[in-house]
Amino acid sequence: MSHAQHAFTNYYPLVNEGLTVRSRRNMLKAGLAGIAGLSVPDLLQTRAAAVDLGKPMSQKSVILLWMTGGPSHIDTWDPKPDRPFNNRGPFAPIPTALPGTFICEHLPKQAAMLDKFTVIRSVDPRKSSHQPNQVMQTGNREAAPRTNPKGDRHPAIASIVAKHHGPNHPSMPPYVAFMKHPTHIAWGGWLGKQYDPFIGNRASVLPQYDLLGKPLNRTSGADLFRLPGQLNVDRLADRRLLMKDLDRIRSGLDQSGSMDAVDQYGQQAYDMVLGRRAQKAFDISSEPEKYRQRYGDHLWCQQTLLARRLVEAGVSFVTLDLSHHTASGTWDNHGIPGGVYGGISKGLKPLLPIFDHLLTTLVSDLEERGLLDDVLVIAMGEFGRTPNMGTQKSVDGRNHWPVVMSMCMAGGGLRHGQVIGSSTNDGGTIKERPVTPADLAATIYRHMDVPLDGTYLDERQRPRFFVDENGQPLSELF
Repeated sequence: MSHAQHAFTNYYPLVNEGLTVRSRRNMLKAGLAGIAGLSVPDLLQTRAAAVDLGKPMSQKSVILLWMTGGPSHIDTWDPKPDRPFNNRGPFAPIPTALPGTFICEHLPKQAAMLDKFTVIRSVDPRKSSHQPNQVMQTGNREAAPRTNPKGDRHPAIASIVAKHHGPNHPSMPPYVAFMKHPTHIAWGGWLGKQYDPFIGNRASVLPQYDLLGKPLNRTSGADLFRLPGQLNVDRLADRRLLMKDLDRIRSGLDQSGSMDAVDQYGQQAYDMVLGRRAQKAFDISSEPEKYRQRYGDHLWCQQTLLARRLVEAGVSFVTLDLSHHTASGTWDNHGIPGGVYGGISKGLKPLLPIFDHLLTTLVSDLEERGLLDDVLVIAMGEFGRTPNMGTQKSVDGRNHWPVVMSMCMAGGGLRHGQVIGSSTNDGGTIKERPVTPADLAATIYRHMDVPLDGTYLDERQRPRFFVDENGQPLSELF
């Protein structure tokens, strides 16, 4: 699986094109395509077409905080304090800004502002797994490559947003992901590689950690915007002019004006590579020091700050892979003796203060900047954890539990300050108000003005609906 490749397929560098200088033309197009892997001409055309049809261009966006590995619902947002220790776990519940609602003691900042959040305690994650963990990120239960050979062909919710909403600014990619491993996020699938995420790791200077979350005291290199070899901006501009000259020969034969449009969108794609807007958005060093200190030095916190900068600059969907480990994920708290993840006390407990801080800092920052009504913040993983601890010979670990899970949302101009659904007394099953992956997808699409009855074509040219299983937007939020 070579999802790490970025597509610039709309330039068709290997396709012969009428009156052309064969190898020179193709070489130039392939060269431009490979500079940074930013593919936008189709998206730009889609956005322009929407404007021509009189549709308002919203500035809405989504930030997905992906808790890779599956966080325990009982030890975060759905505590069971009256149950035996083996069920309720080692953490105490604390009251929140929502009267009568309690969450984990290690989420005190979120508890204090829970009136700005919606907690969903009845999410149905059946068929969801990890490595790859795509059911919840696609909204489709068939997106399970471990059991379905075509599971990875179902497009990410973010990819559908990229295609049908596009970026909020033409110089920015629509879908950006910061990932620890390609199996931690969802991709363009049947929509095509042009709707794969732009991988933000290569465009940003970020602190590096080992697989267990220990700082390595070094940073990653931001090499994406560096031109290869001896290719500089002036030489690239010369190549761009040559491409325009060659296109002008064709456009002289073009009576429809389509070549002018192609050139316009191609120029915007070129500007995305060399323009300052994208480079500045990914450059965290240009953020005022007080905000950098506010978010903190931890990798996940720095990525969260970048997510805010990116949606502010015009990205429509940002996914943060909150994991240090490249395998099943840092939130996979089995606690198996000799394992790398730890159980609830040693594995989950250190993660929660970091998560609490980045989540509440992001929501507060967005609100202060007047962005919270446009930006929908979602925090979730791929499933919950077993009601009882001590699985797999651990002391306090919990195994996978694709039966019920919890998650939270904030922003997006939606109605918050509520809890949706509930689990049974032991947290083992859904008690009321099941919420499916398709319901979550439909909720995001409603927020992003993506048609709920939209379709795309699979490899056999059969239409498939964006929203599977008759999913519906969560009425409590609208």
